[in-house]
Amino acid sequence: MVNTADILNASILIVDDQNANVQLLEQMLRDAGYQHISSTMDPHAVCALHRNGQYDLILLDLQMPGMDGFQVMEALKLIDTKGYVPILVITAQPDHKLRALAAGAKDFVAKPFDLVEVKTRIRNILEVRLLYKQLENHNEVLEQTVLERTAALRDSEARFQRLTELASDWYWEQDTSGHFTKVYGPALEMLGIQVNALPGETNELQGTHWNDAERAALEANMTARRPFLDHVYSRINADGKQQFFQVSGEPMFDNAGRFTGYRGVGKDVTQIMSDAAP
Repeated sequence: MVNTADILNASILIVDDQNANVQLLEQMLRDAGYQHISSTMDPHAVCALHRNGQYDLILLDLQMPGMDGFQVMEALKLIDTKGYVPILVITAQPDHKLRALAAGAKDFVAKPFDLVEVKTRIRNILEVRLLYKQLENHNEVLEQTVLERTAALRDSEARFQRLTELASDWYWEQDTSGHFTKVYGPALEMLGIQVNALPGETNELQGTHWNDAERAALEANMTARRPFLDHVYSRINADGKQQFFQVSGEPMFDNAGRFTGYRGVGKDVTQIMSDAAP
């Protein structure tokens, strides 16, 4: 929300080649309580002043020698790329009003001045301008927050992956059909799984034989959507050597409680099992 203090603290630039008009507008604004008022009678100086001051409102006379108000507005568009140049034009020509609005002015006041009307229009356009700035600031803060949280998420994922690598050989996720959707670490290589197996082909190494009872126990847990911890299962490879794997996993559910797959960690424990054998 914009309060009266915000409006009176807004920065205003008066542009008019007539000193009497400048003094009248300055005095009117000071009497109304505005704190930051600047002025120039040189239309060529407006762009440089606005580039440095980023005024909340420019009171711009349209009829000035050398460079009229329409030319000033065109020049301002080139330096204010955000598309909101806060201009209130001053004109004694009724037919200039529509042309000024089409050129980018936000409102207009007529000469000779009706001070009540001028003050009302100034306050209204400043309120809109300050609300627009608040929205801009909010969007910038939101964008920065998104960037920071995205960076934090990536950092968190990297730390998680590193911790997973230290604690196990791989991390895995599967969809509801049992297909791997995420794998961190050499899981597929260790298990001998061919990701791009052709239709009708097995996706496991030829010549391997899994322990059916151990595999059945693992599959029963997953079918029942139960978590499992340190489940060990084994296979005989084509070279006749026995290989042991240890896996832990848990089912995943979405916000609506629908099952979406499994995730877990695993490692090759062949050496551990061999060392523990009598």
